[in-house]
Amino acid sequence: MVRVDQSIIARLKKEGEVFEVLVDCDKALAFREGKVKSLSEVLASKGIYKDAKKGDKASEKDMKRLFKTDDEDDIAAIIIRKGEIQLTTEHKNTLREAKKKQIVAFLHQHAVDAKTGLPFPPQRIEMLMEEAKVKIDEFATVEAQVQNVLHLLRPIVPIKIETREIEVSIPAKYAGPSFSSLKRLAKIVKEGWQDDGSLLAVIEIPAGIQEEIENELNRITKGEVELRILNKK
Repeated sequence: MVRVDQSIIARLKKEGEVFEVLVDCDKALAFREGKVKSLSEVLASKGIYKDAKKGDKASEKDMKRLFKTDDEDDIAAIIIRKGEIQLTTEHKNTLREAKKKQIVAFLHQHAVDAKTGLPFPPQRIEMLMEEAKVKIDEFATVEAQVQNVLHLLRPIVPIKIETREIEVSIPAKYAGPSFSSLKRLAKIVKEGWQDDGSLLAVIEIPAGIQEEIENELNRITKGEVELRILNKK
């Protein structure tokens, strides 16, 4: 159990009533994500409060009416999972930086320059986001933020999300290991094994990883691979 003086508040409002518990910041977030199962690791103290700073306990009558139970562990779990966790500024900054890296990685894989068709290096994306003054929401998903990020970047650079269908032709002697790599790196839309044992497949990939796949297949086949873009969307 975390020390009370190192804890933060998790708060949930129901029908105008406030319910609070004292928690460890990291453990509470992990509990919410299902990575921590034990409440004893999360809570700094037993008890449900209406004002944790003042030490005012919540009414048992209100808890039973609004949560349909008077079991404090069950109520604490609901507060942590569904309520607001009051993060420290330091922790918010850490989460925001981590989410920024996820967005940069997504754009590196899925976005290309609309003029050249080439992906953007991660460092370039970071610089563009800084120039566009992109604000990251540490709690919103990457998918929920990408369209807004693209909207802010487009006045600076012609960036777009693109998916490609690529036909891949691989000689028989390299077909096995190449097919394994394709299954790992791409969505295989169609596969065809020729009479000579060679592989002719159609894959669907985010445009930004085409170079990575080409390099991998060239490594496996010693350069004896043919790739042809069939469609861009």
